[in-house]
Amino acid sequence: MSTDQRTLRSALNGPRRGDSLPRLLWKQRQLIILSLPVIFVFFFSYFPLWGWIIAFQNYKVAFKGSLFQQQWVGLENFVALFKEDTFLRSLRNSLGIGLLTIICSYFFTLLLAVLLNEIKVSWFKRTVQTISYLPHFVSWVVAANLIFVTFSPDNGIVNELLLRLGIISSPISFMGLPSIFWLIAAFSEVWKASGYGAIVYLAAMTAIDPALYESADIDGAGRIRKIFAITLPSIAPTIKILLVLSIGRLLSVGFEKIFVLRTPSTTETGTTLEIYIYDFALKYALFSKGAALSIFNSLVSIVLIVLSNFAARGLDGEGIM
Repeated sequence: MSTDQRTLRSALNGPRRGDSLPRLLWKQRQLIILSLPVIFVFFFSYFPLWGWIIAFQNYKVAFKGSLFQQQWVGLENFVALFKEDTFLRSLRNSLGIGLLTIICSYFFTLLLAVLLNEIKVSWFKRTVQTISYLPHFVSWVVAANLIFVTFSPDNGIVNELLLRLGIISSPISFMGLPSIFWLIAAFSEVWKASGYGAIVYLAAMTAIDPALYESADIDGAGRIRKIFAITLPSIAPTIKILLVLSIGRLLSVGFEKIFVLRTPSTTETGTTLEIYIYDFALKYALFSKGAALSIFNSLVSIVLIVLSNFAARGLDGEGIM
């Protein structure tokens, strides 16, 4: 009997009476290794959720007693949130930036993947894919500086181009315009994440049967026809899954991105729910309201995923869960 067979039999038979703890751990080592990701997720993602109880308290950091001896206020923190104009404005900004990001990123990522799949020159395809993939590794601090330089009124490439084309007569401070902050935040995400997201679609495209394209060639179909008749329908499940997951992250537009792109003049349209949580929890030490806002954000994400998955099932009977 081989070593793997003996290990499997030992695992199936379970521990023997009288085995020491180290011996038991050694016998079950493979199962323990397989369970490590589950343990990691539990301790770092689910176990800290017990701290949500401060959302139902008037939590005070300087309180000397235990956490459960804090003053309980029920749903007062949640009710107070919906009475504040700043919260409603932050919710509006999060929804606006989130929708624009999903629409733009979803379209451009899929378009980039399709175009890369149609490139037949391998070295050119690898070069374009590498260039589009590199911004994913750039931190938002560096990316924000590049964006500010690009849209700067002082020799910024965008202003210089518009001036030379005669579209504008004087430089414009784009990063200081509240009316276009949502667009800048959305397209900065497109620039940074499209190359990374395209990899998923390209991986799905590799599973398409080449015989389908050969049959289409025999029938005289062109490239555009093959894209809409073969490529896109074949990766439709992947497209649907990524769309459902994107909708679940609608309100999570990215704290770092908004924090570094926002300027004092764009506070009105640049304050999102995550920035609002930061202000409550850290700047003003209102931890109870910050926790209540985090719970609201999580519940909305769960509802959006369930509804979008239900809608996806209604289309073709398949969803992600």
